[in-house]
Amino acid sequence: MKFTPLNDRILVKRTEAEDRTAGGIIIPDSAKEKPQKALVVAVGAGKRLKDGTRATPALKEGDAILFGKYSGDEIKLDGEAHLILREDEVLCIIED
Repeated sequence: MKFTPLNDRILVKRTEAEDRTAGGIIIPDSAKEKPQKALVVAVGAGKRLKDGTRATPALKEGDAILFGKYSGDEIKLDGEAHLILREDEVLCIIED
Protein backbone atom coordinates (compact mmCIF):
# COMPACT_ATOMS: atom_id res chain seq x y z
CA MET A 1 0.00 0.00 0.00
CA LYS A 2 1.31 3.46 -0.90
CA PHE A 3 1.02 5.92 1.99
CA THR A 4 1.88 9.63 1.74
CA PRO A 5 1.47 11.77 4.88
CA LEU A 6 0.09 15.30 4.49
CA ASN A 7 1.86 18.55 5.39
CA ASP A 8 4.30 18.17 8.32
CA ARG A 9 3.23 14.66 9.30
CA ILE A 10 5.49 11.60 9.18
CA LEU A 11 4.85 7.87 9.20
CA VAL A 12 7.13 5.86 11.49
CA LYS A 13 7.53 2.26 12.58
CA ARG A 14 8.62 1.58 16.14
CA THR A 15 11.77 -0.43 16.72
CA GLU A 16 11.59 -3.57 18.83
CA ALA A 17 11.65 -3.22 22.62
CA GLU A 18 14.65 -4.52 24.55
CA ASP A 19 14.30 -8.08 25.94
CA ARG A 20 16.94 -7.67 28.63
CA THR A 21 18.16 -4.98 30.99
CA ALA A 22 21.77 -3.78 31.03
CA GLY A 23 22.39 -6.23 33.90
CA GLY A 24 21.11 -9.19 31.85
CA ILE A 25 17.69 -9.59 33.48
CA ILE A 26 15.02 -10.81 31.04
CA ILE A 27 11.99 -8.50 30.85
CA PRO A 28 8.61 -10.27 30.49
CA ASP A 29 6.21 -9.05 27.79
CA SER A 30 3.75 -7.72 30.38
CA ALA A 31 6.39 -5.38 31.85
CA LYS A 32 7.77 -4.00 28.59
CA GLU A 33 7.12 -0.38 27.72
CA LYS A 34 6.46 0.73 24.16
CA PRO A 35 9.72 1.96 22.65
CA GLN A 36 10.11 5.67 21.89
CA LYS A 37 12.58 4.96 19.09
CA ALA A 38 11.37 4.54 15.51
CA LEU A 39 12.40 4.56 11.86
CA VAL A 40 10.85 7.06 9.47
CA VAL A 41 8.91 5.29 6.69
CA ALA A 42 7.37 8.29 4.86
CA VAL A 43 7.54 12.10 5.13
CA GLY A 44 4.96 14.70 4.09
CA ALA A 45 5.68 17.71 1.86
CA GLY A 46 6.29 20.07 4.79
CA LYS A 47 4.35 22.58 6.85
CA ARG A 48 2.58 25.32 4.89
CA LEU A 49 3.79 28.77 5.98
CA LYS A 50 1.70 31.97 6.19
CA ASP A 51 3.05 33.23 2.84
CA GLY A 52 1.86 30.03 1.09
CA THR A 53 5.25 28.35 0.68
CA ARG A 54 6.21 25.08 2.36
CA ALA A 55 8.92 24.59 4.95
CA THR A 56 11.42 21.90 4.00
CA PRO A 57 11.07 18.83 6.28
CA ALA A 58 14.05 18.18 8.56
CA LEU A 59 13.48 14.42 8.36
CA LYS A 60 13.87 11.94 5.52
CA GLU A 61 12.94 8.31 5.00
CA GLY A 62 15.23 5.93 6.89
CA ASP A 63 16.08 8.35 9.75
CA ALA A 64 16.11 6.89 13.26
CA ILE A 65 14.26 9.18 15.69
CA LEU A 66 13.14 9.55 19.29
CA PHE A 67 9.65 10.87 20.02
CA GLY A 68 7.54 11.72 23.08
CA LYS A 69 5.97 8.90 25.07
CA TYR A 70 2.34 9.82 24.31
CA SER A 71 2.87 11.32 20.83
CA GLY A 72 1.14 10.40 17.58
CA ASP A 73 -1.73 8.23 16.42
CA GLU A 74 -1.37 4.47 16.03
CA ILE A 75 -2.56 2.88 12.78
CA LYS A 76 -2.22 -0.52 11.06
CA LEU A 77 -0.96 -0.73 7.47
CA ASP A 78 -0.84 -4.13 5.80
CA GLY A 79 -1.21 -5.76 9.24
CA GLU A 80 1.77 -3.91 10.77
CA ALA A 81 1.57 -1.26 13.50
CA HIS A 82 2.75 2.23 12.52
CA LEU A 83 2.52 5.68 14.08
CA ILE A 84 1.66 9.02 12.48
CA LEU A 85 3.47 11.97 14.11
CA ARG A 86 3.78 15.67 13.44
CA GLU A 87 7.32 16.77 12.77
CA ASP A 88 7.35 18.94 15.92
CA GLU A 89 6.61 15.84 18.08
CA VAL A 90 10.01 14.38 17.15
CA LEU A 91 12.58 15.02 19.89
CA CYS A 92 15.76 14.18 17.95
CA ILE A 93 17.37 12.30 15.09
CA ILE A 94 19.67 9.45 16.12
CA GLU A 95 22.89 9.10 14.15
CA ASP A 96 25.02 5.95 14.48
